[in-house]
Formats: sequence, structure tokens, C-alpha cells
Amino acid sequence: MLIAGVDEAGRGPALGPMVLSIASIEKKHEEKLVDLGVKDSKLLNEKERNRQNKILPALLHEFNSVHIKAGEIDTLRNRKNLNEIEAMRIGYLLNSLKKKPDVAFVDSPDPIAKNFGKRIEKYISFKLEIRAEHKADINYPIVSAASIIAKVERDKAIRKLSRKYGNIGSGYPHDPNTIAFMHNWVKKNKKLPDFARKSWATSKNIENKVFQRKLEF
Repeated sequence: MLIAGVDEAGRGPALGPMVLSIASIEKKHEEKLVDLGVKDSKLLNEKERNRQNKILPALLHEFNSVHIKAGEIDTLRNRKNLNEIEAMRIGYLLNSLKKKPDVAFVDSPDPIAKNFGKRIEKYISFKLEIRAEHKADINYPIVSAASIIAKVERDKAIRKLSRKYGNIGSGYPHDPNTIAFMHNWVKKNKKLPDFARKSWATSKNIENKVFQRKLEF
């Protein structure tokens, strides 16, 4: 039986893309992922994530990723919420697999986990059992593998932006380096950078602060 796992990295940041990754493996080989030490990427340090990421391609049947850039997120959010956007791209990833899995395990962002699976079903072109669960990235090794791939790719994207524009931090609202970069950029350029999610409250509040407008909450 072929199983797949899907997870994301960068859902909440104000800067940079959200990366969604999919990985598949024969169920009988899943123990190899456990032996490698795969875990939710947030539970591994950067060195260990990078080590595992180099080994994973040889263990997996197939894998793929999609980057949803900041501008695309903003445009889509005019019509859809973030859960729907994520479901659309997961559907794309599932459809992109050369060999279709029998079951897909997905880490669900929806408060009612199963509802996220129903969202995804609208975007897939083949029959599939979708198991959307909270903490799937912790409970299923194949989802942990996807989590690692997504996180490594997201980190690479952030490093590339930092090399071009200066220290942007992690891109997350809690990062003082990110907030300082955004504030200084808006102050200098009178607008947010192209890789900022302009629909985010963090982005709007920085603009409001620089231009001395009422803050949004």
C-alpha cells in the first residue's frame, strides 16, 4: 500500500512564501523513516533537518513541493480563506504524483480536522482516502518527512531573500529582526516589499505606524 503525507511550512509569517510538501512511501518501508529519526520539523534543529533532508529522497517513493508566494496569497485571500488556499495546493500536489497513493495523511489547520479533508477532496482527480488530523506531523512519519522537506525549502527561500535584501529575520511576526526590517523598508520605500503578505495584520500595522494611521487588530 502506498501512503502519502502532506505538511506546510510558513503558514503564519508576514514575509516569504508558504511551502507545501508531499512525500509518499510504501507502507512496508515506513519503518525506514522512523530509523532515520524523522519528526515534526519544529522538533528538530536546523542541522538535523538538513541531514535528514539529504537522505529522504533515497527512502521515499516520490516527493514534491509547491511555493505559494506572498502576492499570490494576498490575491487569493480576496476570494478564499487560507485553509481553502492550502487545500487547493494540496490537491495540486496529490494530482502531481506519478503513482497515486491509497491513503494521504494531512496535518489539518481546520478546528474540525475532518473538514479540511473534505476541502481537499474537491481538488483531487482520483479516488483517495484522506485522513486529515491534528498533529499528523507528529503522529505519522510520512507527514514528518513532508514537514522536514517543506521547512528546509522555506528556510532556503528566506536565506535567498536575506542575501538580496538584507537580514529579514525568519519572516514571522514575533521576530524582532523581521519587524525591524519591515519598518525600515516601509519608512524608506513608502510601501511594503513585494515578498510581504500585505493582507496580514502585521503588515498593515507597520504601514499604519510609519504613516501614523490608526492601528488594526
